[in-house]
Amino acid sequence: MQKINKISNLLNTHVDCLTMEETVIAVDMAIQSGKQIHHACVNAGKIVSMQKDPILRESVNSCNLINADGQAIVWASRILRAETIPERVSGVDLMEKVIELAAKKDYKVFFFGAEQEIVEKTINYYSTKYSDKIIAGFRNGYFSEEEEINIAKEIAQSGAHILFVAIKTPIKENFLYKHRSYLKNVSFIMGVGGSFDVVSGKVKRAPLIWQSWGMEWLYRLLQEPRKMWKRYLIGNFVFVRLVFMDWIKRK
Repeated sequence: MQKINKISNLLNTHVDCLTMEETVIAVDMAIQSGKQIHHACVNAGKIVSMQKDPILRESVNSCNLINADGQAIVWASRILRAETIPERVSGVDLMEKVIELAAKKDYKVFFFGAEQEIVEKTINYYSTKYSDKIIAGFRNGYFSEEEEINIAKEIAQSGAHILFVAIKTPIKENFLYKHRSYLKNVSFIMGVGGSFDVVSGKVKRAPLIWQSWGMEWLYRLLQEPRKMWKRYLIGNFVFVRLVFMDWIKRK
């Protein structure tokens, strides 16, 4: 599938200027036409990681559709006077919308990632909310390098139209890029990070007011300070510095 509507350059990353509704429409059109969208979400932390990880940068920028998962990306597009991103399209919200689409259109979904208990709870949640008919298959996110090809083949043979991968960065991006030839018939491929943790109830999501302020990261930090302090405090500082330096260059 062709690239959609891109910002020319946002810290060496291409981001689509699409709303949530426009993104879901693009997914539906791809499935109906038998084409493929390899999707990625970017937030401040991932943008920082991409600056020093060329494999991750290539994996993300090679995607057909890239949404701004973090509010900081939306703000950065305005500060840098690039083509403005209309709104944040969070990964967990997009996953919900696409699963709702699958239930309406009889599309099949494969869930890959997280701990076994978590992915099973996620499957049970959506089977109850919609129907188990949307489930093409599922697998936890723990595997060796030797198992990767068989996992990719299992997904390809499941008949899935949609694949969600709930594995941390950069493992999920690199897995999808590395095995893209096996997954060529899956119309929508999306890395969803910790979304299964949210759906299963393992992690509590920030209230809507925190989300609207762009402070969802702080809510997560308060829940798991030991695990998240480096990612958010140092990562956010580096992101602000990158935006400032790019702003100076553009000036």
